[in-house]
Amino acid sequence: MTFRKNRGFSLLEMLIVVAVIIVITGFAAIELQPLLKQSHVDTAYDTTLATLRSYRNQSITQGKRYIVTFTPPATITVSRWDFAVPVSPAPVQVATFTLPQDMQFAVQAGFPNTPATVPDGFGAGATAIDFDQNTGLGSQNYVMFMPDGSSQDTFGNLNSGIIYLTRPTDLYSSRAITVFGATGRVRGWRLYNQAGNKWVQQ
Repeated sequence: MTFRKNRGFSLLEMLIVVAVIIVITGFAAIELQPLLKQSHVDTAYDTTLATLRSYRNQSITQGKRYIVTFTPPATITVSRWDFAVPVSPAPVQVATFTLPQDMQFAVQAGFPNTPATVPDGFGAGATAIDFDQNTGLGSQNYVMFMPDGSSQDTFGNLNSGIIYLTRPTDLYSSRAITVFGATGRVRGWRLYNQAGNKWVQQ
């Protein structure tokens, strides 16, 4: 009786298997790219919206002032400003958030730019971070939530405005978030191609 020795894989067989794995991996990466980019858009939008809403709620429940500051290209910082008599202490930074690397606070050509077409009528679609609407102070890069829920600036003015988030060169990745000074209400928007570019509330 004779026995045959078990043979291993030949070098050629191993190379074929490796080549097949590389091809499959390449196709998978190509297919996943749009999903990955979309997840970055969603993360940037959700982070910005949640930060504004969360610290507005904390202002109300804690009786504190929270300042949410937006710094291009993609950083959000939050500071707490305690009340004290006769002079309040300096604000204390309590949190920092960074958007995904391919997302920015920015505007693009193609954004609607008239009062009737920009989200909530704020600005002209040309300034990425455009708070302190109609106060004559220029575009501010922050909002300060008060214990009554309102949004103000550090001068005591009601602070309404808008911030745009986008991936450069990808117009329809764009999102916008508005804040109403009197109530502190925060609303989110998405840009669609609907018989022309149009912001739609989310």
